[in-house]
Amino acid sequence: MPESRAPSRRLSAEYFGAERDFWWNDDFVALMARRLHLRSARHALDVGCGVGHWGRTLLPYLRASARVTGVDRQRQWVRRATTIAIKRGIGDRVNYKYGLAESLPFADGSFDFVTCQTLLIHVADPARVLAEMLRVTRPCGQVLLVEPNNLAAALVYGSTVATISNTKRVQLVRLQSTCERGKAVMGEGNDSIGDLVPGLLLEAGAVDIRVYLSDCASPLVPPYVDAAQQAFRDQLLDWARRGYWLWERYDAQRYFAAGGGTAATFERYWSIAISYLDQIANDLLRGTYHSAGGGIMYLVSGRRTDS
Repeated sequence: MPESRAPSRRLSAEYFGAERDFWWNDDFVALMARRLHLRSARHALDVGCGVGHWGRTLLPYLRASARVTGVDRQRQWVRRATTIAIKRGIGDRVNYKYGLAESLPFADGSFDFVTCQTLLIHVADPARVLAEMLRVTRPCGQVLLVEPNNLAAALVYGSTVATISNTKRVQLVRLQSTCERGKAVMGEGNDSIGDLVPGLLLEAGAVDIRVYLSDCASPLVPPYVDAAQQAFRDQLLDWARRGYWLWERYDAQRYFAAGGGTAATFERYWSIAISYLDQIANDLLRGTYHSAGGGIMYLVSGRRTDS
């Protein structure tokens, strides 16, 4: 079975900034930890850990003696995650290593709790990854998969929406939808796989499957005074400065073509997207942009059978 293409370092880096620390509400994570009985876990595995955000988010809700292992296919993220853990004084509770999600470097049943966050959106064969995650989970152990429907965000309104026509909004949705389709066709993952994860987990052999939704939004309301809003504001301003819309232009162009779009249509849609982003940036700088910043992030849990 062929290995999936590694997520690009550029794409990963786009979502490892300060805003990543504000993806979750602490009280919601505490609630999920109670629902999933995470205090019983002694050893957890974070697959596709990146620079360790998700594992660090969960760590306070595990038992005091629990350890988190993170595995990632990008060696630079493994090194950075290790450095961050040491600086934050948790180096004795977390460790990171290089490895592929499609072939995890661990023995069967090594972990009480196995999880991932926005990993499956980057893999060509999620069924293979889920089989590996269940393999390294102990019998009756818990798995938790955190994946989005990113396409839903194409219809989230901000105040700048009044500056473009309904026709252009539909074209932005078509741009994103076609790119997502092409990305999947090219074997680089399905950016809205969250909707499909419960069924995929069932097909992988898990039981007691449950689905939850994150309650965290990314609002921007003037004057953007708290740290979270400042981080999201800075991210949007940086994207506008670089002409980055969900993907870099190069990646978006090849995804669009693979999804069945023409070069001329891509140029038209991309121009609309960048113009829209520039308007958002201008409104942010004037202190007039506002948005509730909602999105769909699923948390799908299941257990390995006792056999």
